[in-house]
Amino acid sequence: MTYETILYKEDGPIGTITLNRPDDGNMFTPQMCHEVRDCINAIRRETRTRVIVLTGAGDRFFCIGGRKEGMEDTTLYAGVLPTLDMYESIERLQKPVIASVNGYAVGGGHVLHVMCDITIAKESAIFRQVGPMMGSFDAGYGTWYLEDLVGKKKAKEIWFRNPRMTAQEALSIGLVNKVVPDAELKAATREMALEIAERGPFALAAIKGAFAARHGGVSGLSRMTHDLLLRPYLDTEESHELGASFAEKRKPDPKKFGH
Repeated sequence: MTYETILYKEDGPIGTITLNRPDDGNMFTPQMCHEVRDCINAIRRETRTRVIVLTGAGDRFFCIGGRKEGMEDTTLYAGVLPTLDMYESIERLQKPVIASVNGYAVGGGHVLHVMCDITIAKESAIFRQVGPMMGSFDAGYGTWYLEDLVGKKKAKEIWFRNPRMTAQEALSIGLVNKVVPDAELKAATREMALEIAERGPFALAAIKGAFAARHGGVSGLSRMTHDLLLRPYLDTEESHELGASFAEKRKPDPKKFGH
């Protein structure tokens, strides 16, 4: 399989998807979302791999969110950044997905690692949810699944205050499973993937499906809030001021939040 924005390779029972836009923080674009989805759908149909690793190209960024350029100028679904297509494909894949966080996991990239079944990170990795700082939100997968990991109070703090967390801080609150020295990330990820690959694939698929069943309604909630509510909101005075202040590294002017 060949793609333009991601890389895919197999190493025995391990399939590795690499977000390959390191010069732009490995930010996902409409094309990348579709390519990740298509790649995972192809993986569903083969029996060679038993565990999937998701990581970012380079040594600085896992993923720092998404770019909306290149979408159709329409209020219909062709004009929606297909982020949820990517999240849902990870959720529905019957094989475990390990996020190997090799740098900054921010915004949509933070939700992306949360959606994976297991997260292993290098010591210098940084975790941060910045949605409200830019007038954005993910009221579905980004909230319910985060709450499962760290609890409701901490999940709300992550969304309301947007703290910058080191990998060790993320480990201490249950946001990630394991932290390793930077130079050992690839080897440690492979070791973990091989260990899981030795388990029964039918049992793993059943267990993953059981976990997913608990949030059977979250997909509809996410579609409503992310795809429908978020789009008109991003064109408000409040959203423009928050985005500008974040980019300019200044405090936002609350007088521009609307009335």
